[in-house]
Amino acid sequence: MAAVPKRRTPQGRRDRRRANSYPTAKLPAQVRCEECGGLVRPYYVCPNCGYYRGRQVLQVVED
Repeated sequence: MAAVPKRRTPQGRRDRRRANSYPTAKLPAQVRCEECGGLVRPYYVCPNCGYYRGRQVLQVVED
């Protein structure tokens, strides 16, 4: 006879195991800023102009 699991595997344990097996979509390392066109990491405030998702969230000091 074949081995039978004694307990049901929880969804979390199953999903954590599967997370390392399947290829996932990778985010690009850098994207273009919508305001200034500079390269910036995704989901980060642009260090050049201080904009995030079309709003200015940081005051950038010009040298």
